Amino acid sequence: MSDYFINIFLDGDKLQQIEDAGLADQIQEIAGKKAIQVAFSKKEQKKICKGFPDSTFDDSNACVLPEEAEKTLLDFVTENKRLDVMKFAISKLYNPLAGKSLRTKVH
Repeated sequence: MSDYFINIFLDGDKLQQIEDAGLADQIQEIAGKKAIQVAFSKKEQKKICKGFPDSTFDDSNACVLPEEAEKTLLDFVTENKRLDVMKFAISKLYNPLAGKSLRTKVH
């Protein structure tokens, strides 16, 4: 069982993507909106927090990703036609070297 979730709230296009992927039965209502929840582990949660330091988790340990990251995750979900994709999607979402300059050796 997973400890954390990413909520992806579904508007018209996103809802259609989920339905086209055959995942309509995974749609939930969260805070009065249609959404899917992608579960992930404590280890992955640490990477999410490092990669997206502005993310906040609610009482149910759920968060929402920035728009670009959410699109990447939604694409993973719909391409794989399943919600348990974080093991693979985390490598696309979390880049530990993002924003860091390359170090070079000076002789």
